[in-house]
Amino acid sequence: MTEPKNSESTPVQDTAAAQPAKAAPKRRFGGTPAQILTALKFYKVLAYATGTMLLLLVIELVLRYAFGSVLVAGGTDTAGAAHGLGLVSIDGGVMPVTGGVNLSTAVLIIHGWMYVVYLIADFRLWTLMRWPFGKLVLIALGGVVPFLSFIVESKVHKEVLAEVAANPKAAKRY
Repeated sequence: MTEPKNSESTPVQDTAAAQPAKAAPKRRFGGTPAQILTALKFYKVLAYATGTMLLLLVIELVLRYAFGSVLVAGGTDTAGAAHGLGLVSIDGGVMPVTGGVNLSTAVLIIHGWMYVVYLIADFRLWTLMRWPFGKLVLIALGGVVPFLSFIVESKVHKEVLAEVAANPKAAKRY
């Protein structure tokens, strides 16, 4: 006696189950995993430093343009008294303190140079990961939009670690 044939099994299903699943193509990085993780650490440090300096820059710009003040350390005021650390009102672009260090300008300069180094870190990571150009632009915007560097860094960090973990023996480019 023969058993009845199962009507749920069709020849199409049988052939699909018999074929092995295609393996994903091997990820090719622009460097070794160790180089990528080092570049990631460098990027992470600069992302946080640049983001922090950008927040200080925003505070400085609000003080300058909304309240007409700058942060000055040291110097003497117009009466000849020593000036310590504090906000100084700038009336008509003239600062009543001479000889001091304008910390507001220092924040501008430091953020500018730090952003340049941040772009170098972005480019290094982007090159090693072999991402599309749009990703480089998105990462670079992290240093110009307040709080974005912290958000982008978190996503990039997770993505890089996941890709490196998924491809531990990925071949080098050379």
